Amino acid sequence: MLERAPWGRVMDFDAAFRRCPLIAILRGITPTEALAVGEALVHAGLTLIEVPLDAPDAMRSVATIAEVAGDRALVGAGGVLRAQQLDAVLDAGGRLVVCPHTDLGLIDRAARLGMTCLPGVLTPTEAICALDGGAEALLLFPAQGSSPAALAAMMTTLPKDTRIVPVGGITPDAMGRWWAAGARGFGLGGSLYHPGRSAKAVGERARACVAAVTAPLDDGLI
Repeated sequence: MLERAPWGRVMDFDAAFRRCPLIAILRGITPTEALAVGEALVHAGLTLIEVPLDAPDAMRSVATIAEVAGDRALVGAGGVLRAQQLDAVLDAGGRLVVCPHTDLGLIDRAARLGMTCLPGVLTPTEAICALDGGAEALLLFPAQGSSPAALAAMMTTLPKDTRIVPVGGITPDAMGRWWAAGARGFGLGGSLYHPGRSAKAVGERARACVAAVTAPLDDGLI
């Protein structure tokens, strides 16, 4: 039986989400970019950072960003499909696991390892299953396959404190409609980072995205 690992100096998910409910998705990042981009994101106020597993030498980038973030952000990997992949993320210093699907085994194993697993959902059935399995927040993925209206309808079936995070095609201009529908955070990919974009530009975009959620945070919506 696995024992839940201690957090040590790593920021936990609740603290990270309360500070800034945005997940930076660094699709395609390389280890040579990871240090500067990670610093830029943390300085901009991002507290949740994901390196997809299909990025070049992804675990090296996870390790680099986790080291530079320290206790200022929760860092990990996305696109996780198998339990064995959790160990590689953990060994690299990652404590956040993002999945495109709902797998109760992954959610449970991650918790026992002291990690947070955020599963992808698209229907009320998947959402309720994931919540019952212990998920701390849900990714509405792909958000392009849903809409604010669909999210609002789904929220009527879920606990009012459910943290839903749309992922896919999210821009600062679209955030207001999703907030009104019940979203409580966002995953940001191409609107924030793409390979070759400078760390300075990533930092500027990150600050704009943080500013876009300042009002909901200040109003106590999350």
